[in-house]
Amino acid sequence: MRNQTTRREFIRRTAAAGATVGALQFAVPHVLAESDQDKKKLRVAVVGVGGMGGYGLGCSLGETPVAFVDIDDHTMAGALKQFRERQPGKPEPKVYYDYRKMLDECHKELDVVLVSTPDHHHAPACIRAIERGIPAFSQKPLAHNIAECRALAQAARKHNVPTQMGNQGHCGEGYRRLVECIWAGAIGTVLETHTIFNRDFGGTGGIPPGKPAPAHVHWNEWIGPAPYREYHDGLHSFSWRSWRKFGTGTLGDLACHCMDGLFWALKLREVKAYTIECLSQHGGSEEMFPQSNVIKFEFPARGDQPPVKIFTYDNKGQKPQIVKDFEKMAHQQVDEGTVYVGDKGFMVTDAYGGGLRILPEARAKEFKLPKPSLPRAHGGPIEDLFWAIRNNGTPCSNFADYSGPFTEMILTGQLAMFAGAGNKVEWDVAGMKATNNDALNQLVHRSYRQGWEVPV
Repeated sequence: MRNQTTRREFIRRTAAAGATVGALQFAVPHVLAESDQDKKKLRVAVVGVGGMGGYGLGCSLGETPVAFVDIDDHTMAGALKQFRERQPGKPEPKVYYDYRKMLDECHKELDVVLVSTPDHHHAPACIRAIERGIPAFSQKPLAHNIAECRALAQAARKHNVPTQMGNQGHCGEGYRRLVECIWAGAIGTVLETHTIFNRDFGGTGGIPPGKPAPAHVHWNEWIGPAPYREYHDGLHSFSWRSWRKFGTGTLGDLACHCMDGLFWALKLREVKAYTIECLSQHGGSEEMFPQSNVIKFEFPARGDQPPVKIFTYDNKGQKPQIVKDFEKMAHQQVDEGTVYVGDKGFMVTDAYGGGLRILPEARAKEFKLPKPSLPRAHGGPIEDLFWAIRNNGTPCSNFADYSGPFTEMILTGQLAMFAGAGNKVEWDVAGMKATNNDALNQLVHRSYRQGWEVPV
């Protein structure tokens, strides 16, 4: 997976996110010393131990792993091998391929559940943990659809448990400095932003012919809450992102990283209604996402910030002229990240908030950097969650206050995709509905196979 970031790479990028602004450098805050409370081992269940689940697995091995869940026996064997190497002689974690059974049997033994599955399992797994009073981590995007994002946020608030989504950049220094600089007027009033993604999930056509699932794959549990289908090529273990029943397409995969800074800095959570329009696309079907989407979000004024336009592009071949002009001025390519256009200059960040720059150089030199003011995270997303559990704190990308509303906004872009190019969608945030296209509201939620439901 090209976008998979190892913990070592994330730490490197986070340090680099204290990047050059003109000729100035941002410093990374000093890491606080661990208290005795910090050192207390947490009892952890890891749901999904391969791929992006390797991050959760690695974090669990520094704690007390209680249970591992995965539908792939080969992946599970590799996880158990790592456990034996890291914690030789310790009791092995219990092994499951169904997280529902794991939670039924182990919930009283757990301090936290880490979920790194395909998108269609995020909400069913997390909400079952939260409803038992167990803190939960979910890889991005938070959920498969808008209604699930709202349900997870409400459940986290109701049960008052720490939660966290795995958008790594939100824990780093880069996005914090971006927000602090924009709020301090680094480029004046932000008028529009342009976000470039570096992949293009989707396709055309229907379900390919089925065939027997590999013997080491528990296929029924992989399907889980989605409508049952036979195993076929192009799903497990990576390409499910292109399929509407299982993934969330390019937007769902990358926007939780690349659009994090603009959602935060431009205070988009304060908006009550806005519009979304797909300007161009190709392909797509009842089964697969359309590709090469160009999407425009238009947000009204928020407090002292005027209306703003947000554009996203599924691949770098679709860059608009303003981004090309910026690249010439910056002497750099923007192949994944966001360009912020203000009335006094430009800013840019990469997918994780790193590479922060202010241009033109004259503006960077005259702008006085503000002092850091936002709270800093305690390491990466899971480390920050662990700190919050131990210290009665609030994780920075928790479901109720941040990642729930953020992912809801992202997934309204899908509604514009499904409405088709040129059809503007008017969105009511509190009502969680399109007010000018009732047919789209059927896509705000989904149906579940019996036993896998999410209450929405």
